Amino acid sequence: MSPDAGRQGADFAPPRWLRNPHVQTVLGSSPWRRRVAAAVLARTGAVTREHLLDGGDGVRLHGLHSVVPGTEPRGLALLLHGWEGSAESSYMQLAAAQLLARGFEVFRLNFRDHGGTHHLNPDIFHSCRIDEVVHAARDVADRFGARPMVVAGYSLGGNFALRVALRARQAGLPLARVAAVCPVLDPAGTMQRMEQGPWFYLHYFERKWRGSLARKRALFPDRVGFDRKVLRLRMRELTEWLVRHHTTLGSIDRYFDGYSVAGDRLAALPVPAHILMAADDPVIPLDAFHQVSLPPHARLEILPWGGHCAFLDGTGAAGYAERWVAARLAGD
Repeated sequence: MSPDAGRQGADFAPPRWLRNPHVQTVLGSSPWRRRVAAAVLARTGAVTREHLLDGGDGVRLHGLHSVVPGTEPRGLALLLHGWEGSAESSYMQLAAAQLLARGFEVFRLNFRDHGGTHHLNPDIFHSCRIDEVVHAARDVADRFGARPMVVAGYSLGGNFALRVALRARQAGLPLARVAAVCPVLDPAGTMQRMEQGPWFYLHYFERKWRGSLARKRALFPDRVGFDRKVLRLRMRELTEWLVRHHTTLGSIDRYFDGYSVAGDRLAALPVPAHILMAADDPVIPLDAFHQVSLPPHARLEILPWGGHCAFLDGTGAAGYAERWVAARLAGD
């Protein structure tokens, strides 16, 4: 399948000052956008409640369910955040607001050790923990009735969303559609891209991950023991430490392969799928998208601008990506 390179996003035309990928990316995850996103979601009038989900084998995951009172939802949307993000990330709240406006009820899931949930499980999060996310998705579907379910994710959450879709039928999920914004297709390539790209992206993720690991160690010192040298490791070396001590995969290459969806791995997607990518994404390499094999009912849209998961168009905090997610999951 050839990508629909920009034709579907013809209405995304940011002003010139927003066509820089670093400006897009930094503004997209800025405190300003988070504050505005919270206000936008509040204006929907939705009631939001916290839930603890069953992730199987004793795993507990946390999430937020939102629904507008007095409405009969047309479907249930599950949203998945990026690495070191959370259910309260700006793009999660803004996407939720767009979906609520289209008649969906929304569940924003926190991955293990994200969104202040380090205390719920003794073992550390890693990206091959797909089973617990699928199990939690099934719990969400069971709790909120037999209505069509859709799932969307950003960055690593986009990777998880696509893997949930691949397992949907086997897990008994009533999944109708999936959407992914700038998903990690090739983890090894993404690591290399961050190592070779502007220093501040790698620094940002290293800083956040180190803080998360330190918090986990404070809560479970007997289960998660390491010294200061570990927290000073760079991203690749810290990932290798994680693989050796907290997985059974044995090597970083096997770890990356364990959650890769590159090549022909998405060819078996059983439901309509939509993938949005920016050609100028400074974190996710574009070449994997040109090499991916997708089924006829999947569509890849590559836009010239957008940065990493931002797609701001200058009209406000809610950018093109949030409107795109809601429209694609609604079948528009």
